Amino acid sequence: MKREQIFEFFRRLAELNPSPETELEFGNHFQLLVAVVLSAQSTDVGVNKATRALFREVKTPEQMVALGEDGLKEHIKTIGLFNSKARNVIALSAILVRDHGGEVPADRDALTALPGVGRKTANVVLNCAFGAETFAVDTHIFRVGNRTGLAKGKTPLAVEKQLEKKVPQPFRVGAHHWLILHGRYICKARTPECWRCPVVDLCAFKDKVLQKGGKAKA
Repeated sequence: MKREQIFEFFRRLAELNPSPETELEFGNHFQLLVAVVLSAQSTDVGVNKATRALFREVKTPEQMVALGEDGLKEHIKTIGLFNSKARNVIALSAILVRDHGGEVPADRDALTALPGVGRKTANVVLNCAFGAETFAVDTHIFRVGNRTGLAKGKTPLAVEKQLEKKVPQPFRVGAHHWLILHGRYICKARTPECWRCPVVDLCAFKDKVLQKGGKAKA
């Protein structure tokens, strides 16, 4: 995808959704961090169902530590991998209290040093909490980047590097939200809904599904 096409790609997505946001529900930076950690290999819908009651009770890392691992498990037992996630959330909460004054650091290295926090999670937190120009490449962004020709790469990091290089202003802060939402609701994994895609003419995908009810080629 050429530079002019990339600008037009994001211009159209921005026109349709001027203020894109994560679909995770949270009330502060700490709750955002917890929600993103819990969302690994889980849906945002499932995480939100589990955290609504939790976040009414727990708003700080101090309160999370006080809740304890068993107490946290009761809240998140409907989420996949809840045992390891509970262990990580309690551990990272203790580190935030001990080393960061109970605050979420605005630094990728400090974030990825926390248990259960990888590069993707750190990028989401930096973007959503601090407005950083980061690109959190999940399965949706990886698919959209490769399928459309926007940012091709064999690994999430390779796609992230392409996005860092190619995404222009003024779209850099919102880009990963637009791409996630596009992949979640239109450019779906099994059958992309190209027939209602606002950027279909810019997309390099050869097997477009241009009719509602059509099937993608295997």
